[in-house]
Amino acid sequence: MNTPDTIYVAGHRGMVGSAIVRQLRAAGHPERNIVTRTHAELNLTDQAAVRAFFAQTKPQQVYLAAAKVGGIHANSVFPADFIYQNLMIAANVIEAAFCSGVQKLLFLGSSCIYPKLADQPMSEDALLTGPLEATNEPYAIAKIAGIKLCESYNRQFGASHGVDYRCVMPTNLYGPGDNYHPENSHVIPALVRRFHAAKEADAPEVIIWGSGKPMREFLYVDDMAAASVHVMNLPKAVYEQHTQPMLSHINVGSGSDMTIAELAHSIAAITGYTGEIRFDASKPDGTPRKLMDSARLHRLGWRAKVDLPQGLEMTYQDFLKHTASAPTLVATP
Repeated sequence: MNTPDTIYVAGHRGMVGSAIVRQLRAAGHPERNIVTRTHAELNLTDQAAVRAFFAQTKPQQVYLAAAKVGGIHANSVFPADFIYQNLMIAANVIEAAFCSGVQKLLFLGSSCIYPKLADQPMSEDALLTGPLEATNEPYAIAKIAGIKLCESYNRQFGASHGVDYRCVMPTNLYGPGDNYHPENSHVIPALVRRFHAAKEADAPEVIIWGSGKPMREFLYVDDMAAASVHVMNLPKAVYEQHTQPMLSHINVGSGSDMTIAELAHSIAAITGYTGEIRFDASKPDGTPRKLMDSARLHRLGWRAKVDLPQGLEMTYQDFLKHTASAPTLVATP
C-alpha cells in the first residue's frame, strides 16, 4: 500500500470514523500520520476554521466520515439540523480539501439516498429515480449533495489537478462506538439498550415501534472501515472502469437482510431477555425494505467478513463496557 504522509479522518470519534482509524493502524499507518480533530477543536460547519485547518495540516488523503446522524425520532424532530449540518460539513471539507491540494478523498454516504420504493436490491443507478423516504429526506438530500460535490470536483478538476474524490454508500451500520441514546439512536443500538434494560428490570414485555415487518440489511462497522480503505486505495483506472463520472458511488453492504421482528428476537436472545416482545403498528415503519446491491464492490475484490450473530454479540459486549441502560421505545431506521 502506498502510505501517504498524512491522512485526515473527519469524524474519528464516531462509530465509522473510529473504525477507519483502527483499520488504518492495522494496515500499518503510523499514529503520527493519522490526523484527527474533535468537534471542540474543529467545528466542520465553520468554513473559515475548516479552511485554516487544511491550510495548516495539508493532508494527502481525507476520509470524510463526519456527520450528524440519528434514527426516525431524531430525523423527525431535528430536520433542519440534519440537512444544514450535513450540507455544511460536506461542502466545507470537500472545498477546503481541494483548495489545500488534496487529491484523494473518500466521502461516506448512506443507503437512505435511494428512493423509498426503489427496486430491491438497490443498485447505484437507482439514485435520483424517485421520491425519498420522508422521515429522513433532509439527511438524504445532504448525502446526495456530498456525492455530487465529489463528482463535480472530479469532472472539473480531475484532469487539471489530479482530483480523485470517491464515495461509498454503506447500508445500516452497527458495532463498537455506536450511539446508545434512548431516543436518537439507530435500531440495533436502541434494541440492545432496550432489551438489556428490560432484562435488568425483569420487565414482562418490550414494546417496539412499528409492525416489525420492514426488512433491513446490517453491516458490522469494522467491515465498513475495511471496505472504505479498500476503495480509497484502488488504482484510479480500476475505479473508473467500474463507475461513471456522474454515477461514481459504490454500495457497501453485507448482502442479506432480515425483518425488524427477526432482529428483535435475535437481540433479545443475545441479551438474555425472555419476556414478551410486542410491536406497536400505530408507530411508523419507515421504508419497507432496504437491501443494497453490492455487486459493484464485489467485482472490485471486497466482501464483508463479520456475520450478524457474531457482530451482534460483539456489539452487546461493547454496550456492556461503555453504557448504562434505561428503557425506551424503539423506532425502525
